Amino acid sequence: MSNRRDVWITGIGLVSSLGEGLEAHWQALAGGTGPVVDENSFVPYVVHPLAKVDFDQQIPKRGDQRQMEPWQRIGTYAAGLALDSAGLKGNKEILGATDMVVAAGGGERDQSVDGAILTEIEKQANPDVFLNEQLQSNLRPTLFLAQLSNLLAGNISIVHGVTGSSRTFMGEESSGTDAVRIGWSRIAAGTSEIALVGGAYNAERRDMLLLFALKRLAMHAPWAPVLADPKGIATGSAGAFLVLESPEHAKARGARPIAKLSGVWSERARRSEAGAVEATLEEMLKTAEAGITDDTAVFSAATGAPEPTKAEAAVLARSGLPVRSVTDRVGHGLEAQMPVALALAALSVSEGRLFAPLAGEPLEKPFDGTISRAIVTAVGHWRGEGVALVERAD
Repeated sequence: MSNRRDVWITGIGLVSSLGEGLEAHWQALAGGTGPVVDENSFVPYVVHPLAKVDFDQQIPKRGDQRQMEPWQRIGTYAAGLALDSAGLKGNKEILGATDMVVAAGGGERDQSVDGAILTEIEKQANPDVFLNEQLQSNLRPTLFLAQLSNLLAGNISIVHGVTGSSRTFMGEESSGTDAVRIGWSRIAAGTSEIALVGGAYNAERRDMLLLFALKRLAMHAPWAPVLADPKGIATGSAGAFLVLESPEHAKARGARPIAKLSGVWSERARRSEAGAVEATLEEMLKTAEAGITDDTAVFSAATGAPEPTKAEAAVLARSGLPVRSVTDRVGHGLEAQMPVALALAALSVSEGRLFAPLAGEPLEKPFDGTISRAIVTAVGHWRGEGVALVERAD
């Protein structure tokens, strides 16, 4: 018999193209609001832009805001929403013992420097010498052309006073899965009582769009649902943080759960082998589906990258469970995508309902029953597979 403890989700902070907070997201999803996309700012690519956010509400000092790039402001804001949701804001004693696990990318680059180098380097007789000179004169104080990944965790600590242990994971979608998995594992094992886990991504930046475009993975307009016909990744600006807590700790402070996080699994298939992604995902789903009944739905964080998304769609079609695409609603937030998907899954479980399907998405069937469990799938665009299970907390 397992000695593993239950893990409750007692707070959720979420910002995306659909708005900020759980109520705004549920109203948009339940009301059938279509995806909010921008097909003009970064022609020919599709982006889900961040909704209008008043950062002063969670980051009151303008000096703090000025030294953050957008991805940090998004994440710090979402973290503040999660702490508010959990009733922790300003509780120095608990925040001082709250562990933090953050998923972050390589930080935002200095686009003006990048652009100048790309523009001028082809004109140089000695491009290597030119590049070295530019790097020596234009590096940030961090000795890097981008912000350091752990600055998001640092700013959350400074702004919100979360000063327990801190870890930052890098590695696209897998880092988001592992950030949640480590926080969940520590609480389930009894080595931690409360943790703040999540990530953030700013999609409205040309450097990342360039990387996806060079890989031929950026979605070209017009927007299309990813599970129906994956033709590329439509990235989305988003931030999501969850407060994970042991029931004992939550009850002691009078907190109630939004949902229960019952498991998080992370694997890495050999993608050079045909069928490896499907086999890995199916094995993980079997583990998550133990005891699953007809009150279960799947929340897919599929990227839209053609090959892995086709594999994920094939597995989900065979599962027979009702499916909802998180990416179609808010875009793909890379490191933040698993936390975003978990936030929406927990929201749906807490409501006991599944929001309406999108037109043109064959896997999204109408479902009028009660939802008490949600499986989240997150197959990375070029590596890593993740699955999580969210259940109603009785």
